[in-house]
Formats: sequence, C-alpha cells, structure tokens
Amino acid sequence: MNIEAKLSAAVTAAIKTLYGQEVPASMVQLGATKKEFEGHLTLVVFPLLKVSRKKPEDTAEEIGALLVQEHPELVARYNVIKGFLNLVIADAQWVELLADIRQDDNWGLKPVTPESPLVMIEYSSPNTNKPLHLGHVRNNLLGWSLAQVMQANGNRVVKTNIVNDRGIHICKSMLAWLKWGNGETPESTGKKGDHLIGDYYVAFDKHYRAELKELTERFMAEGMDEEAAKERAERESTLMQEARAMLVKWEQNDPEVRGLWKRMNDWVYAGFDQTYKALGVSFDKIYYESQTYLEGKEKVMEGLEKGFFYRRPDGSVWADLTNEGLDEKLLLRADGTSVYMTQDIGTAKLRFQDYPIDKMIYVVGNEQNYHFQVLSILLDKLGFKWGKDLVHFSYGMVELPNGKMKSREGTVVDADELVEKMIADAREMSRDKVNKLEGISEDEAQEIARIVGLGALKYFILKVDARKNMLFNPEESIDFNGNTGPFIQYTYARIRSILRKVMDNGQWTMDNGRKVMDNGQGAMDNGQWTMDNGQLSAKEIALVQQLAAFGTAVRQAGTDYNVSVIANYCYDLAKEFNGFYHDFQILKESDEQKRALRLALCECVAKVIKSGMKLLGIEVPERM
Repeated sequence: MNIEAKLSAAVTAAIKTLYGQEVPASMVQLGATKKEFEGHLTLVVFPLLKVSRKKPEDTAEEIGALLVQEHPELVARYNVIKGFLNLVIADAQWVELLADIRQDDNWGLKPVTPESPLVMIEYSSPNTNKPLHLGHVRNNLLGWSLAQVMQANGNRVVKTNIVNDRGIHICKSMLAWLKWGNGETPESTGKKGDHLIGDYYVAFDKHYRAELKELTERFMAEGMDEEAAKERAERESTLMQEARAMLVKWEQNDPEVRGLWKRMNDWVYAGFDQTYKALGVSFDKIYYESQTYLEGKEKVMEGLEKGFFYRRPDGSVWADLTNEGLDEKLLLRADGTSVYMTQDIGTAKLRFQDYPIDKMIYVVGNEQNYHFQVLSILLDKLGFKWGKDLVHFSYGMVELPNGKMKSREGTVVDADELVEKMIADAREMSRDKVNKLEGISEDEAQEIARIVGLGALKYFILKVDARKNMLFNPEESIDFNGNTGPFIQYTYARIRSILRKVMDNGQWTMDNGRKVMDNGQGAMDNGQWTMDNGQLSAKEIALVQQLAAFGTAVRQAGTDYNVSVIANYCYDLAKEFNGFYHDFQILKESDEQKRALRLALCECVAKVIKSGMKLLGIEVPERM
C-alpha cells in the first residue's frame, strides 16, 4: 500500500474516532503540500466540516493530533494553515517506499492482460505521392507515444495506419513519371522511392501551372476576362484531362495503369519504411484506401436503404446532420465516386471486422476537427458501438523559426533531412564530451549522436501539449541544459556512470537479481532498509516523492490523452536529481547506510527516467 493510501485509511479511521461517522474515500482529499509550507501531503478539511460541525482550523487540529498519536510510524508532525492540514510523513515511510520502487521493474505501469480493453490508435496517414514531412513527424511521434502511454495504463493497443494510396494526386505523379521520367527508378537515381515520386508530383504541378498560364493568356488575347479565362484554362488543361482519364482507368482496373500504380507505390512504401525505422515507429496493421473506399460506398448505400441518408436529384448521397447542430454532409458524389468521409467509414468497417475495438483514437491535425465530429455521428448511426465515443487526438501545426529548412520540394521540411540534420548537429555539439570517453569508437560515438539527436527532436515535439501550435527550434532542442531531451539523457548517463563505478569497485554484488551491500549495512531485509540512527534530508524525500508520482503522471497522460505530461515529468525528475547530486556526496559518503540509500535513489531515478522516456519513444544512452 502506498503512502497516500495508508494516510487516507488513517484519516478515515481518525474521523470515525473523533466524530463517530464513516466517510466515503472521495471526502478524504489529499495532495502534495505547497512548497512554501512544511509538509509532504496536505488534507483539505473543508469537505469534512459537515461531519465535524466545527471550524476548519479546529477540525484540522483534532485530526492532525490524533494521526500523530495513533500513527507515529506514518505521521511525524503536522501544521494547520486555515482549512488545510499539512502532514510531515515519517522518514521510515519514504525508505520503505523507495524499497518498493527499487524492487518493482514496472513501477508506475499497469499490467496488460488478455481481458484488458482494446484501444486502436491510427496515426501517420501519408499520401503515396510525396515523402513524409515535419507535420508527419509530429503525427508519428504523438501516435507512437500515445500508444505506449495507453498500454502503460493497462490497455491492449493496436497501432494502425491508413495509407492514402489512390486518387487524382496519385495519378498526377504517375502521369508525370510516364511523360518525363525516362524510366527512372530509385536504384538508377540513388533516391529513396518516396522522394523520387515526390519529385514527379512537383514536376506535374510545375508543367500544369505553365500550361494554365499559356492557356489563360491565349483566352484573354481572344477577348475573355481574366477570371473566365482561368476557369476555361482549368477545364481545357490537357494535363489534368489525362490525369483524370488515368484515374478512370484505375477505377476500371485497367491492368497497365494498375501495374504502374503498384510499382510506383512499392517504391514509396520502401521509402516510408526507412523513415519510420529512423524515427523508431511502427504499426501492427496497415490499411489502404484502395481497399477501403469500396467498403465505405457499400456501407453508405446500406445507410441510404435504412433512411439514415438521402439521395439528391443529381444522384449524390448526403447525410442531413442539421438536427445535431451541423450541416449536410456529402458522402457519395453524383458520379458515384467516394469522398474522404466515405473512405473513413469503409476503413472503420474493416477495422471493426478485424478487431473487437473498445476505443478508437485518431491522431489527426486540428484542421480536421469538424471531419471527426461528423464521422463520430455517422459511425454511431451505422451501428459501430465505439463510434459515438471515438477520440480525435487533435494536434496543432508545427513550424520552424525561419519558416523552412532546406528540402527537396523547397516548401516543406522533409522528415529524412530533419532526422539527418538532428543527428549531425548532436554529433557536432557533443563532440568534445564524447571524445573524452575512454575507449569509445567512432561507431559508438555516432550511435550516441543518433540517440541524442533523435531524443532532442522527439522530446522537443512531445513536451508541448499536442493541442497547441508549436515552433520547433533544432538548435534549442539539442541544448544540454534546460527542458530538453539531451539534458534528461545526460542525467541518466551520469547516474549510470555512478553505478558502474560502484560495481567496478566491488561494493555492490548481484544476488538473485538484486543489488545488496556486501558488508550488510543498509542491506535489504524483507525488501526494506533500516535507517536506525539517520534521518532523510528534505531533498532525498523530495526525490522519493517525485519517483512515487510517476504512476500518477502515467494515469493523467492516459486519461487526458496528453503525452506531454510524461515528458515534463521526466524533466522534473531529472532536475530534482541534479539538485540532489549537487548538494550531496554519493560515492564519497562515509556513512554506509546513507551511501546505500543514495545509491538506491540513483538506481531508481535511472530506472524511472528510462521507463518514462521509453513511453515517449526516446532511448537513453549508457554513456554521453
């Protein structure tokens, strides 16, 4: 039982003794004591006044006095500030708690069982006509981290991706490759497949704009006004007509078009896989729009037959959501082709067939807020039990201070180039530190740079509440001071260095997987230390209290769908440890009991940092 649970039970018993009434656990409100007051945990007395029928100060005094009298092993002393009872927890409780943390390899994490709820999380959702960019980076990192957090909260998790692999934008790349590609392949050019296809998507746009300009000028020379000339140019563009004709052939399963489509998409998927691997993200199941859009059309027709939707005179199918305070939503165009909403309905149908989903979470930018509001209503109408409660994990835009970073398109920040730059910057910034490590090879130095560079990128993005727009500053993210990934990684590496020195000196041995002091002082006895004559310092207690709060942070991150809670918890823990490290001797401490406890603190901080950073998809290096 943790300290808060013990204290809650003791308070409940004290209230019954003092006032003769049982109170529900919800009335016993405990929280961390404010820093300006003495104490560790504070009881809010106001909810208890209807039981005590006394003033807040008198009620707090009576409860505090009884706790110290009846439970001196739990409460050392107390003070009252108006209606708040500040409680100083006995040192022995913190030592016992530290022992519990030390023994539990999964401290703060809930176990997952076959009966756990199944949560499906969709993220990434790329188009196969261009490589991944900075926006995709934020999406993938948020999706992956949210999956880890939901699993840490005791859920079974399925990570899924929906690939937008069909439509006019895909045909534009295909047509451009046929016209100007000269048979280029990733192998012949040395380019990643997604970048190669992205180049042809840009090439189509370049030629299309040139054609529109030429046609517009010609029609204006014939006497048309500029707006009318532009509209006619768009209608008569031969490039766009060819792209649309290719899409029709694709819809008709033309073998030549389908063969080219498959070949070029395979190039893109190979490129995506390299980017995903570099980012450290993956999926349990990938769906493709080319497989889901027909399922969506079928489901819409089913809804039409049941009267959920209606058909307009032109043949298009709509959903009337005015009773829900929204507007009317197009589901099938007049020519029978699907829209994004239709495809999402089809994807939902396939997912529901594949998995017994209890909760569905979509990681998609906030520009799609309305889309998912509508999708939730439509899925509920169509009978998906999780439709009404689907979660749109909505996140904001991410930009750079200078607006752009060099990229192949010149308009977006390319994900591959961003990762390469972060690793190169980390290698350069840490060169002096890494070079001082004894016996380190160039490969090891490069691996440390990879871990630090990616850690900087991931942490900088994930520490911000996802709902907010953010400015990503590559230089600021790699700082080894402040609220950054490298600062936390360096703290972990520092602790591992301390523990290695202890092991090398033979002061700790391994016994059934537990480290025990050789001379028996400060040793584990039934999972606890004894601190016969010593007292814990305020900083040592603060560190144990911070470690104890990890589970609370994990719960909050899962409940609020907010992974930044974990990021900022890791920073607070690292900051707390560095303050302790600055003020106290560890290896040179002469008192064996104190040294044993401080080494245990080091071990637990390292373990929890590693566990917390893992939830963010961030590795921590053993040396830096």
